[in-house]
Amino acid sequence: MNPADKSPTIIVHEDSDSLEELSEYLDVLSSSARLRILKFLEKKPRDARSISKEIETSYENTKKHLDKLLSVGVIKKEAGLGAPTSKGIHPVWEYSIVPGGLEAIIRNLGLFSNTRVQIVGSEISRRLEEVKNTLSKEVLGNIPTAIVLGGPDDGKVFMLKHDQVRIGRIDPENQTAFSPDDVVLSDGYTAVTRVSKPHGRFLHTKDGWQIEDCGSTGGTKLNNKQLGKNSRVLIHDGDLIEFSKGLHGVKLLIIIPQGNE
Repeated sequence: MNPADKSPTIIVHEDSDSLEELSEYLDVLSSSARLRILKFLEKKPRDARSISKEIETSYENTKKHLDKLLSVGVIKKEAGLGAPTSKGIHPVWEYSIVPGGLEAIIRNLGLFSNTRVQIVGSEISRRLEEVKNTLSKEVLGNIPTAIVLGGPDDGKVFMLKHDQVRIGRIDPENQTAFSPDDVVLSDGYTAVTRVSKPHGRFLHTKDGWQIEDCGSTGGTKLNNKQLGKNSRVLIHDGDLIEFSKGLHGVKLLIIIPQGNE
């Protein structure tokens, strides 16, 4: 997290309901076996016996791990057909990752950790950071992300896969002007410049990740501090970036895994 960020700390007492639920959530995601299951399910659905063989544990233990992952909504199960045997093909339950499930977890962990939750008399803050960084490294490939807060795209996660990523509102009349890996926002963010003439850019340099305002009309703020037009500044894990003001602007929460700044 950016040490210069002076955002207020949120104190959560140890007996709060939200703390108990967060602790249970972290327990589900802190298992290395469950993270290996998520990695295994990335490409296609698998049945429990295939998963058991991959993670090298018993079928019974595998089922317990799958039930835990089902409980936090990151995977789903649907009927499928098993591998052919001498007795024919039989239906099986197949498990797969819910579309957007991994990104939702990163969003949830990011929101808790980046609002500086301090838990009175507990180590949950440390566990939160540990689980977030492990999940990002082992499952998401240690890729920085930007999470949309508010508006029609609320909760949407953009993975910053390239050293230059443009940011702006969708431009239906100029579809070739942007790539699927740009941060392309819904048309409802009318105060944000269209991506064909981007509002801003994320840049990865030898100094770290930076945000650049590309001469936008609505302006860009980093942690509530206005950026100059066409200027660049370094960004850090937990930073909040605002493009334009009010209901038709957008805020992005930045998640940068350890070692990627």
